[in-house]
Amino acid sequence: METDDLVKSQLLKKAAQQRQEIKSEMHDITDRTEEVLTNAVIIGGALALTYFLVRGFSSKKKRKGHKAKAKIKGVEATGIEDNDEDEEESGPSAILRQIGTAVATQATVLLLDLAKEKLMEYLQARLLKKADENS
Repeated sequence: METDDLVKSQLLKKAAQQRQEIKSEMHDITDRTEEVLTNAVIIGGALALTYFLVRGFSSKKKRKGHKAKAKIKGVEATGIEDNDEDEEESGPSAILRQIGTAVATQATVLLLDLAKEKLMEYLQARLLKKADENS
């Protein structure tokens, strides 16, 4: 009887130790995952912002060059072609371009806001963790 109680108590102690080790491992994994996800969000937001900025600047230069060439051709041939080019710029394609620019801007703002929130949560968690370690 006594040996059964001794074995049972040893097994219970072992189980408690293993449970504690599993909890600490899960906590470490959670911390590492949180850090990786935070970095991924920040990097993804920065890449998206860079992509939209480069795309925006490069497409504006191409459009300006195309428009200038069209105006030069329109002036050399007839004045009517110049007016047609201006109407195309203010037509549906211009509206779609403005909508695309607005959507891209909103997406960038959303990604940066999400990255900021995640970064703030991460920094607060780190501060709390350090405060708990120091206590």
